[in-house]
Amino acid sequence: MPILIYTTRSCPYCHAAKRLLDSKKVEYREIAVDGNRELRAEMEQRSGRYTVPQIWIGEYHVGGCDDLYDLERNGELDTLLSANN
Repeated sequence: MPILIYTTRSCPYCHAAKRLLDSKKVEYREIAVDGNRELRAEMEQRSGRYTVPQIWIGEYHVGGCDDLYDLERNGELDTLLSANN
């Protein structure tokens, strides 16, 4: 199941989330919602949130950057990523 991250180009939290995922050497699909109302509406409907980034690992909605880093701090991110392969 793919890793999906909704982002904007100017968001520092998006960049931080992608850096963490890159450090884990996992592939992800990035959907930039800059200026695209339809994609942003899709993200909001799917997540129930309006902020970026919004991250899914498989069917699991991680949430945003802080949520991703919380998983890492708690030692849960690697388990979630390996279960996704």
